[in-house]
Amino acid sequence: MRFRNVAMFGAAVLAGLIAGSLMGPAPVNAVARELIELQRDVTSLLQGQKDLSTQITQDHTVMRTLVEQSSDNVGKLSATMSGLQKSVQDVQANGGARLDTMSTQVQGVSDNLEEIKSRMGKLNQQLVDLQNTVQSLDAKISSAASAGGTSAAPTGATAAATPASSAPSADTLYSNGYRDLSTGKYELARSEFQDYLKYFGTTDLASNAQFYVAESYYFEKNYQQAVAEYDKLLTGYPKSFKLAPGRLRKGLALIELGRKTTGIQELREVIKRFPGSEEDRRARARLKELGAAVTAG
Repeated sequence: MRFRNVAMFGAAVLAGLIAGSLMGPAPVNAVARELIELQRDVTSLLQGQKDLSTQITQDHTVMRTLVEQSSDNVGKLSATMSGLQKSVQDVQANGGARLDTMSTQVQGVSDNLEEIKSRMGKLNQQLVDLQNTVQSLDAKISSAASAGGTSAAPTGATAAATPASSAPSADTLYSNGYRDLSTGKYELARSEFQDYLKYFGTTDLASNAQFYVAESYYFEKNYQQAVAEYDKLLTGYPKSFKLAPGRLRKGLALIELGRKTTGIQELREVIKRFPGSEEDRRARARLKELGAAVTAG
């Protein structure tokens, strides 16, 4: 609009000069020269207007291209963020599974240590018993020799050495059960631990065997039966060092069964009864995933 006004003004001036030249006495050459200069100025103004219009059009095209590129970049960034979020979720899920595996392995190492301690105690006791038996046999042999009857002593010794029952070895049952559980043979491991409980239910490792019976059902995703077996551990072995992992597993199994409220209560019990433990940390993490408070509000 500004350039149009200038052009109109120039045209008016040109018309005025033409009229003045017709009316006044100015020389013809001077008037012609002024007309030519004025014409040149008008042409220059028109060309400037045209160049400015072209520049505006080009700038608009560039701006539109930049906006389109920005929009594409935002779309790509959004897709990348979605992929990253999914990757994080996958890592968290896999991390949870790995933590379960690591926890089982740590528990296995702890069990092995307890088993070694138990075996050492049994070996010491067996040495004492063996020494007493040898002394008793020596006394019986000496007594029989002095009485002139040496046949009764070997018969008695043989009878004493004969086992009262054909029960399998405790160490063999426990070791085989743990090995089979670790290699995914859950049904076989369960049978071996159940036999251990049948024959050696009062030993130090009986509560461990009960825990692993429950674990075999948990790993098979038979959560209903797993909960029942964990309850046997919690009520039948109140002094077991498997109480913390047993209660944690019970809570997780209840959640898997859809009994979320009861499961959350079990996880809170873990935090309350075993503060600072690995089970405490895992219970807190699971409650956070569920959006539940650590304590009942």
